[in-house]
Amino acid sequence: MAETLHQIQRHLPEQIQLDRLLDKGARHLRVSTAHQVDIQGIIIPIRVIELGSRSPLAPVIGFFGGVHGVERIGTQVLLSWLHSLVHRLDWDDHLGRQLERVRLVFMPMINPGGIWHHRRSNLNGVDLMRNAPIDAMGPVPWLVGGHRISRRLPWYRGRRNAPLEAEAQALVDTVRERLLSAPFALSIDCHSGFGRRDRLWCSYARSHRPIQHIAEVYALKQLFERTYPHHHPYIIEPQSVNYTTHGDLWDYLYDESLEQHPDNLYLPFTLEMGSWLWVRKNPRQMLDYFGYFNPVISHRKRRVLRQHLPLFEFLTHATQAWRNWQPRPQQRDELTRQAIEMWFNNDH
Repeated sequence: MAETLHQIQRHLPEQIQLDRLLDKGARHLRVSTAHQVDIQGIIIPIRVIELGSRSPLAPVIGFFGGVHGVERIGTQVLLSWLHSLVHRLDWDDHLGRQLERVRLVFMPMINPGGIWHHRRSNLNGVDLMRNAPIDAMGPVPWLVGGHRISRRLPWYRGRRNAPLEAEAQALVDTVRERLLSAPFALSIDCHSGFGRRDRLWCSYARSHRPIQHIAEVYALKQLFERTYPHHHPYIIEPQSVNYTTHGDLWDYLYDESLEQHPDNLYLPFTLEMGSWLWVRKNPRQMLDYFGYFNPVISHRKRRVLRQHLPLFEFLTHATQAWRNWQPRPQQRDELTRQAIEMWFNNDH
């Protein structure tokens, strides 16, 4: 037992941190296991954590991280946010009242095998965010956009017509059961490794055409910028203005929500933390593949762990009060036009 704890502390300290948070917040949290990953005989559970309203009519926000194991800063940022919530619930009556009207769902560590081994993929060599059974509408960047050549290459999608990888299936099942049935749901999936700026991406990853709810995405962007005029400088945009990919799980779930829950509204977002900035400020990180995707110097890591909490706070409030900012029917055409003008009628 002591050796197992030592191995977990060495390779997966986030698991120790998560277990302590679950113990601290036990009276506020509802915890289940979506899947278990066997890492060299050590069983690591993929946890799903809920807090807040139990009403099926409550809006829901989901926080997801650790899909790509090498980008462990995504898991760490979510643990920082969960830590804040758990400790505030001991004294913050306002937060307690807010959580009576909204439900929060966490999956902070979806790919523990990848995190353990510093891999982008899971233990089967599959990139979970290229694993959905959907193809891009048009050409994608070679390899990066997803391929079926070999699991020895990054961005491998898995075999054609094979079932979803177990970790991807756990994510899909969680979103289906806990988000898509809500009248309004929003999710944010935390990653790192794209450019020098932090980006908040919305679907699609597989198509350059705007999603059906592009007006709602644009309205949420405007709401954030009006509410926080001096906010951390996120670039808010559809992913496809940068590049397209096959097999994106969020595209898959968004399209399923349109087909199976047409009266509900689901908006998936991805937070892409710009890791190139960390590398530029500390070029020695390039000597370690792990350093390309995570802040290494302690004060930079602490800054990252706190700088996204206002965004999470805002998105939680916006989810709870979604009826107050969603576009009215007479506004949707104009907001759609503005969104297309900003994001799609350009040189991308």
